[in-house]
Amino acid sequence: MHGVMRGQYPIRWILIIIGAVLAVGCVTTDEGTTISGTGTVRYIDLEGGFYGIVGDDGADYLPLDLDPAFQQDGLRVRYSLEKADVATIQQWGTPVRVVAIERI
Repeated sequence: MHGVMRGQYPIRWILIIIGAVLAVGCVTTDEGTTISGTGTVRYIDLEGGFYGIVGDDGADYLPLDLDPAFQQDGLRVRYSLEKADVATIQQWGTPVRVVAIERI
């Protein structure tokens, strides 16, 4: 066995596999995370203008697919949003996709 102790290789492979699994398991993304709450639709006059939602929790959300019926500055809404892992030119708020939205 040329100076190698018997059983050393299986342990080494097990440690390599465990390390690889842990490394891959640590990669996370916020995409798909659901956010629910209430807030106010606001017209934001930046980068040509767009509508965002200012949550009652103080967070700013940038809906990528806000229905035109809800594009009213000052409109109070209850929402369920899903975080979207995208870059936007607005550079305002957290980009989200609307799962559900209603007037309150």
